[in-house]
This record gives sequence, C-alpha cells and structure tokens, in this order.
Amino acid sequence: MKISARTRYGFRILLDIAQHEQDDSPRTISAIAASQEISAAFISRLAVPLRRAHLVNAERGAGGGLRLARSPGDITLLDISEALDGPTSILKCLAEPKICRRHARCPARTVWDDINTTLKNALASVTLSSVMSRQ
Repeated sequence: MKISARTRYGFRILLDIAQHEQDDSPRTISAIAASQEISAAFISRLAVPLRRAHLVNAERGAGGGLRLARSPGDITLLDISEALDGPTSILKCLAEPKICRRHARCPARTVWDDINTTLKNALASVTLSSVMSRQ
C-alpha cells in the first residue's frame, strides 16, 4: 500500500497548525505553505475535505486561517487519511464486498481483512500529539 501525497501533505499541514496552536490567531495558509514547502493552492484544496471531516475550522477575512477543530490528541493519521482519500482498504473488495462474487467464500479474504485491520489500527494509533511529543 502506498500513502498518497494528499495524506502525507494533510498530515504535515495539521501538524503545522498543531505546533502553532498556542498562538491566539489562526494559522494562515501562506504561513503553512512557507513552513511546509507546500503550495498555498494545494493547501487550500486539502482544507475543504479536512473541514468537512471536522478536523479543521476555517476563519475567513483579514487575520483568518485554519485552526484545529479538535485537540491534537484526538486527531489521528487514520482520520486524516480517510478524510482526504476515503476509507482505508488495501483491496477494493474489502471496502466493497459486492464487487467480488467470491467474497462470501474467499479464504484469502480473511487474511487481507486481518492485514487491513492491522494497518487501520496502526494509523489510528498515531495522533498529532504523539508525533509532536517525539520532537
């Protein structure tokens, strides 16, 4: 499985916001772009699904920007990945069993499902707080 650029960059964006959370003002997209070396346009595109997933709040106008919608300990890498790329599934048939006519009798499916569960648990165990405490 490959982690998408959307997930990698989304994670960096949210980490950047979390690291500047003690500031009273929201983190501007231009400040995030400069700090993370990600284009402001790409950050703006990612902000929409992050906001829909209730991971960030956007404040408009002068002095506006992005804030975390939840505490850094409550935002996981799984939350970010699924907000930006949809359900985590190493195989399409795990997320959509009806696409495979063998899903009910496939002995390999249980192995893939166990691996998928392990991956999801690993992603869910990484929070913004846990990464920040490593630094």
